[in-house]
Amino acid sequence: MTGALAGIRVVEFANYVSGPYAGMLLGDLGADIIKVEEPTRGDPFRGWGRVEYSPTFGSVNRNKKSVTLDLKSEEGKADARALILGADIVIENFRVGTMDRLGLGFESFRAANPGLIWCSITGFGSDGPYAMRPGYDTVGQASSGLLSLLTDVSNPKAMGISLSDHLAGITATNGILAAVIARGRTGKGQRVETSLLESTLSFCGENAARFFENGKVPGRATRTHQAQVYAFTASDGKAFVVHLSSPTKFWEALTRVVERPEWLQDARFATKETRGKNYDALNEALAEIFRGNTRQHWVDLLQAADVPSAPLNTLDDVFSDPQVQHLAMRVDVPHPKLGMVGYVRNGLRLSETPTSVHSCSPDLGQHNDEVLTPLRAARPNAGDQK
Repeated sequence: MTGALAGIRVVEFANYVSGPYAGMLLGDLGADIIKVEEPTRGDPFRGWGRVEYSPTFGSVNRNKKSVTLDLKSEEGKADARALILGADIVIENFRVGTMDRLGLGFESFRAANPGLIWCSITGFGSDGPYAMRPGYDTVGQASSGLLSLLTDVSNPKAMGISLSDHLAGITATNGILAAVIARGRTGKGQRVETSLLESTLSFCGENAARFFENGKVPGRATRTHQAQVYAFTASDGKAFVVHLSSPTKFWEALTRVVERPEWLQDARFATKETRGKNYDALNEALAEIFRGNTRQHWVDLLQAADVPSAPLNTLDDVFSDPQVQHLAMRVDVPHPKLGMVGYVRNGLRLSETPTSVHSCSPDLGQHNDEVLTPLRAARPNAGDQK
């Protein structure tokens, strides 16, 4: 079966994570993705691994074709223009104004390709006082407020995953798909814009709405208290989590698991609101109990009692987990030099137009002949070129 976006051509002028991730998501949906790279080293993420293959690069560049263009040369610009004129979608995540300075900006193509959907991902937006600042993932996390909700600001720690980059890629993909639908009605393309700041701040909407309502600045603990979220370490040093949420039945079941029925009558813990106010006392009492046995012991009891809970898995735990294996979340794809390389499949499932991972990330310039030779042959002066 063909993917939902079969027949859609995307030209990607993007490095690192946000733009390539958006391109990869569209490629999983069946679009034809042409990644344009600088000729000597390509996307800098190629250098974050072995010579033959970079997992960092590979994780966001599967299902693509790589072509190399020197965008400072006339031939490179001519090739880029031809690619854009034949594209349905362009994705770029260069600094503001870079594509315009190269003569390859959106306005240069609107008349000749009126159906073109042009997606720009920046650090802080295309205008405003921060527009020209360099935007990288942790900068996006910090400036948007997200990092303040993930770490203790008095003893801050950077995150071990590029959340802002990936959120920007997902937001960009949503915008592109909306523009594709709109084009189906009007025949017109449009500009799609997002930034690390905008996409990440929009992701913080729940905490922002609470701040707008009461004026109190939320921190990492705010939601944990309100949603009754806990993390514990068992006697074997392994961690697990409990999420009581709203239904009273989960709290009642927890008291049975830890053999503290008297807590149901304790004024400190009688309601969700009082448990939130006395979160630290309850957390300390539970932590002491849970240190008395292994993680597996407690997780088995909690899950048997239908208390929302789970081991705090590391990735080796995740990919040996029966449910993850049942969902076939790991896919292995042939690589011309390494045999097979592993990816996490797209988290979306479509019954009629399924997603697919059909090729590993390409070698630099692997598809130059396939993609560029026909473009150059079609130029009016092709016979004069060497």
